[in-house]
Amino acid sequence: MTRTDFATPSAQPAYAALTVQTRELVFIEMWAGQMLCEAFNYVLKHAVKQERPHGELGSGHGFPSSHSQWMGYFAAFLFCHFTFRHRFISTGSRIFDSLRLVVLYTAIGAWSTAVAYSRYYLTYHTVPQVVWGFSIGLLFGTVYYIVVELIPLHRPRSLLGRLRRWALTNPVSTWCRVRDGWAVYPDGGTEAHWQEWRKGLDADMVRTNVQSKKTQ
Repeated sequence: MTRTDFATPSAQPAYAALTVQTRELVFIEMWAGQMLCEAFNYVLKHAVKQERPHGELGSGHGFPSSHSQWMGYFAAFLFCHFTFRHRFISTGSRIFDSLRLVVLYTAIGAWSTAVAYSRYYLTYHTVPQVVWGFSIGLLFGTVYYIVVELIPLHRPRSLLGRLRRWALTNPVSTWCRVRDGWAVYPDGGTEAHWQEWRKGLDADMVRTNVQSKKTQ
């Protein structure tokens, strides 16, 4: 199993599907950041040139673990997004609202940690290579999220804020219908879109029932 067997092919279609289906800027940013983090990993590996514990397993240098760095970035970006921008619609119960967040954060943390640990368990990397890779990914993902999301949000007149506005309003983005749902809706528009869909479904059911009665 090489790095590209596990991390890259499984994630790229997911990023592409999210981008095409939602047109959300945050998913485009996350995808771009993942590629930048991967490029940074490539630079680090060729700068340090540390061997893997077993040279016959995997390909390329071992420090830092690219799987671990990949998942560290992935976890950090999602943690930041769900902490600073996304707001779930309340279930009406504080207990269930809190439980939902606990389950979400635990799932993200467990998944990313399990992937990182697997690199050591399968002897592709040493413990330091895994720990450093995961830590670099966490740091990269956090700093990147601050740069592309939090600073533009809280300082809209800054250079980053103006760049973000341009990214959303330039002719190409307008033609592709790129948007920032979280700028309008706390949950990114999930509840509003569902309500609109449900209203249309109910109206369609009423029309169907009326037509059925007329034909009887």
